[in-house]
Amino acid sequence: MVTETSGLSLPPALLNNDPGGFAWGVWHDRTPRLIAQIRDAHVYGPGQRAALDALGREVSAGHISSLPAAAPDVALWASWAGGNVGKRWADAPYLWSESYFYRRLLQAVDFFTPGPWYFTDPFAYLKNAELTTAAVAVSLAELPGEDGQPKLLAALWGNRADLGFRIDHTGEPTRAGLVHDDSAALWAALEVPGDVIVVTDNAGQELLADLIFADHLLAAGHARSVRLHVKPYPWFVSDATAADVASCVDRLTRGAAGAGAAGDAGAGAAIADTGAGVGAAASSAAGAAVADRLRAAASAGRFGLDTHEFYCAPLPFHSMPADLAARYRAASLTIFKGDLNYRRLTGDRAWPPDTPFADVVSYFPGPLAALRTLKSDVIVGLTATAVADLNAASPGWRTDGSHALIQVLAARLRVARLRPRPPALRGPVVHEAQKRGVCGPRGPYGLALRVPRTPCWAPVTSTPARAAVSAVAAARSATSVSIGSPVMNIR
Repeated sequence: MVTETSGLSLPPALLNNDPGGFAWGVWHDRTPRLIAQIRDAHVYGPGQRAALDALGREVSAGHISSLPAAAPDVALWASWAGGNVGKRWADAPYLWSESYFYRRLLQAVDFFTPGPWYFTDPFAYLKNAELTTAAVAVSLAELPGEDGQPKLLAALWGNRADLGFRIDHTGEPTRAGLVHDDSAALWAALEVPGDVIVVTDNAGQELLADLIFADHLLAAGHARSVRLHVKPYPWFVSDATAADVASCVDRLTRGAAGAGAAGDAGAGAAIADTGAGVGAAASSAAGAAVADRLRAAASAGRFGLDTHEFYCAPLPFHSMPADLAARYRAASLTIFKGDLNYRRLTGDRAWPPDTPFADVVSYFPGPLAALRTLKSDVIVGLTATAVADLNAASPGWRTDGSHALIQVLAARLRVARLRPRPPALRGPVVHEAQKRGVCGPRGPYGLALRVPRTPCWAPVTSTPARAAVSAVAAARSATSVSIGSPVMNIR
């Protein structure tokens, strides 16, 4: 676990009690609507309905209560509590309380209680309905083609398909543009095939786009393997689980034929109106081919799913456990999808928007990319001029889903411990990384640079860093150098 250091200057965590903040609207508008929708959509009994109503009253005006002692994960959540249980919901950190709310909602509907509702996804009806919409039909109609950039952008803008966001928003947000575009750097990080992790966000349309993108990475030789990391159980309404992946692969198999399965009369017309030059038959064939390739890749061990209990934790990623950090460290690139993952990467704090992305995520143990449409307050890595222009042109740009970003910290050079390490050779590499603000002596979360124990990351594009590494290699001719994607590991 990466821990914070006392005395380190960090911006405050975003709280629920700011009437001008995004969280205020979530708790005062979206959450009551969500509780009512879930209650009314199912044939829940009196106990479940009473529990949902009690949760709504507690969230609106009460204090945060703990999970019941019989809950299977009560000890785990107690370890994640961080002193927030007992606070008023309005006074708790937004990231922590929103995550805990969804755990409490699952408790209210008996998701973890053995019986008829045991592990029944309360959000499944919403996620399954989305797979029959015209928007999905259009996405499938645009499948053919060998260019990866449209598939990357489809995976990015698919993040607009957030069912929780739609509870208090009508219609699809417009695509106003990217506030930051590191797509060239992302493709550069994939030039040498490696093991790619995609930390998913939403099921439905976005997950379909993620599967198509994963298939492209494998088929085009950009990745040796792709692992989709999904939630261990239903979360934040539309977050993807293994069951949702199965549904989406089935939807790809059915192609355009599945569009009308649930009575979406407009789906066929949508395909005809795309102007993409492909009909329903071509769309069906392309979708089925993607599904077949993914199944074959899974059989060969090149495609698969993974999960971790920490994906449902109410904590930022700088608190990740060691076993999850090891998975990220071993990956050639980890791609984080969506708003919640971005909030967790940045700590969901009130960073100045022009804070460098590299500084905020310097604690992360491996190369990473963030793909996100903007639906919450936190953002970093922009210029002050860009922020001023966006504020003037579209005051709601941070939260209305109309803007997106691709931010990358991937093509990096890991300088690990030399065996043996001559003391005189420690300086150049470490100094270059520090000078560029990429690592230590302490990052924004207090991650100490301890040479020689802790690896240090420096941009591979840095000429001084290359020169320093060359000097080390020349001085230690016995040092082995192995090249992997997208890092060079000096052992």
